[in-house]
Amino acid sequence: MPHVPSLTDLIDRYLPPATEACPTFTENSRFEPIIDGVTYFTELAGHMEALGPGDAVYIAGYQADPHLDLTGRVAGDAGYRPFTDVLAEKAADGADVRIVLSAAEYPGGGPWLPIGPFLANTLAARVIRAWKPSTRESGPTLENRVLLDWSGPVLGSNHQKLVVFSHGGVLTAYVGGLDLSPSRFDHSPHRRLRLGEHRWGWHDAAARLHGPAAARVRETFQFRWQNTAALPPRFATTSLLSSGERTVLNPPDSPVELPPAPEQPEHPAEGTAVQVVRSYRPWSLYRHRGWRRMRRANVVRAGIQEIYHAMATAIGAAEKYIYLEDQYFHEAPGGDPRFQLYGGLRSAARRGVKVILIGSGRKDPADGGDSTVRPVITRDLRRRVLDRLPPADRRNVVMYRIDNLTVHTKLMLVDDVFASIGSANFFSRSMVGTDSEITSTLVTTGDVVRDLRVRLWAEHLRAPVTEQLAPALTDLETALGIWRREWLPAGHPPQTWRRHGLPAGFAPAEWALTPARYSAAVLRRERWRH
Repeated sequence: MPHVPSLTDLIDRYLPPATEACPTFTENSRFEPIIDGVTYFTELAGHMEALGPGDAVYIAGYQADPHLDLTGRVAGDAGYRPFTDVLAEKAADGADVRIVLSAAEYPGGGPWLPIGPFLANTLAARVIRAWKPSTRESGPTLENRVLLDWSGPVLGSNHQKLVVFSHGGVLTAYVGGLDLSPSRFDHSPHRRLRLGEHRWGWHDAAARLHGPAAARVRETFQFRWQNTAALPPRFATTSLLSSGERTVLNPPDSPVELPPAPEQPEHPAEGTAVQVVRSYRPWSLYRHRGWRRMRRANVVRAGIQEIYHAMATAIGAAEKYIYLEDQYFHEAPGGDPRFQLYGGLRSAARRGVKVILIGSGRKDPADGGDSTVRPVITRDLRRRVLDRLPPADRRNVVMYRIDNLTVHTKLMLVDDVFASIGSANFFSRSMVGTDSEITSTLVTTGDVVRDLRVRLWAEHLRAPVTEQLAPALTDLETALGIWRREWLPAGHPPQTWRRHGLPAGFAPAEWALTPARYSAAVLRRERWRH
């Protein structure tokens, strides 16, 4: 009879050791995955409407559109109301509303340059600060409640995406990849959006946390708020702002401290353990004159790389499969070879672990250029993983791209017992902390990870989870055959998941998964060598 691992076994195997700075929350915090933006935004809208005097909402994001209606309405629609108006009203009624937006030194331009997302954040902050609630006889209520975080390495950004609500002292926290942007309001089968003539969808995820794990997310926001409020004064270039006035990035009268954190009741979660992990570089800012660095007071000299250790541990523990969804799967400036994860994938493939990589079939327009993504394996995956494996072991790695979809999720599943959802991309600049990040991880003896896998794979297959299909997806050995026929266990017909001879109940509305292969140039070189 096979050994059934206990929760303690899973914690010891798949999670890095707990520390005072990075605790493990065992059976006292709920972790609930959310797939795609419509559900996420709908939940945020409900929480915002429910805020009362003494409640709070804390938001940290990479970008935000102050005119976004979280119900999907656009200006001119009946009932359209931006989330900014809701927050201004709640602040007028006595709720504690605070927002931190990224305004990094270099990537895409700082807030004083006429390019990049951080100029948009500077303008968004001005709009939110000046907003008067439409439902109250009140002046601006958020004047000193929006900060722009321009700290960090020259090549980095503050990439954390988190939202924390406090209702009557009970916290609900969200951690994931979603920004408050209209293009994120999407769901399967991803037919709402278009890029010019092209169909376009946005696939993303978040985790909802309750209990002490939610308090940990609140601590992360508190860290960001206090560090940002303490930054030296800096001004936006007057020519870039419509008013022509010299505008300070952060109001000098913004409160530095948050109210005392409420003690959180336990939220029983039998058979689960949760960690909330982060990435930071140690330097809080670089002075332009002499490039003098200033250290964050609460970050150790080596920085914080909790996310790297969490992912490396889970990858190293994998026995059956590793499933990754990510936007890039390639390195970027600001990374560090010591914190790359490709070696872990390579070792897993050598052990016989099935490695499944899911990437975008259409680029995020914010990345610039043509949105078309060729269905080829990225150079870094090819050179750092596949080319270093024996031919037989390469068959344990597959990469797929999803047609007409930006895969923005930063998600990993391992062996149906481990899951991670957060803001950190797979590249090493997120792992080392060049981009500050936050991610939530889970191990479980229950069905949370399995059910999330079934839901994701059904979505990418564009098929409903019918009574006939559910057993095939739930059974891991059968479901792995989706990605490569030879992964099916003995006795299954090889055409199980193909267009012909599909199992009863498998009726996809479209076939959206495209295998990523070596490029034609690489194949020509391989043939020439042999």
